[in-house]
Amino acid sequence: MATPLDLEEQEQLDQLKHFWKQYGNAITWTLIAVLSGFASWNFYQYWQRGKSAQASALFEEVDKSIKLGDMTKVERSVSDLQKGYESTVYAQQAGLLVSKYYYEAGKVDAAKAALAWVVEKPTDSGYQSIAKLRLSGMLAEEGAYAEAIKLLDSALPPEFIGLAQDRKGDILVLQGLKPEAIVAYTEAYKLTDERTEYRRLVEVKLNSLGVNPANGALIK
Repeated sequence: MATPLDLEEQEQLDQLKHFWKQYGNAITWTLIAVLSGFASWNFYQYWQRGKSAQASALFEEVDKSIKLGDMTKVERSVSDLQKGYESTVYAQQAGLLVSKYYYEAGKVDAAKAALAWVVEKPTDSGYQSIAKLRLSGMLAEEGAYAEAIKLLDSALPPEFIGLAQDRKGDILVLQGLKPEAIVAYTEAYKLTDERTEYRRLVEVKLNSLGVNPANGALIK
């Protein structure tokens, strides 16, 4: 149970909430670029076992239609790919691609549906995990905090647990649950490579909550 916050702590939380609302999803969309190496390796392995040329062609059609802004063709191509080749990584990759397109077009429900489809497919755990992170962000924006955290607490590859804990901390902050947020951020800090800028971001969040992650001490 969270303890009542004093005025200074509340101000810190308000600042972090503002940061989340302004940059939260932008950071999430960037994760796919950061994690592309992991996903690409799985993609290569799958392709080596005989990737379908038809699925590849359909994915290219999805990508082309998005660049042209042709919503009708995007929806048709994605539907064909998911119905005919749902077990391929091309279908998962298309789901991530089209979810971003829908979100930026203001079709939030369609974006969430596209991500939920990827989450349900175990073909590539990397793409599946990225979908969970993105979808949790959208759910948090809508105030569906319990549902968002449930996604983040579901099974994830070790490479994604730190990212999930960081996102969980963001959601707990939005709920005003400072002690729980500190626990989540601290776990994210421990699991994030110290050589990355992302770890610095987690450190800033902990500092804003009055904690020094290096030793766990409160900042006075």
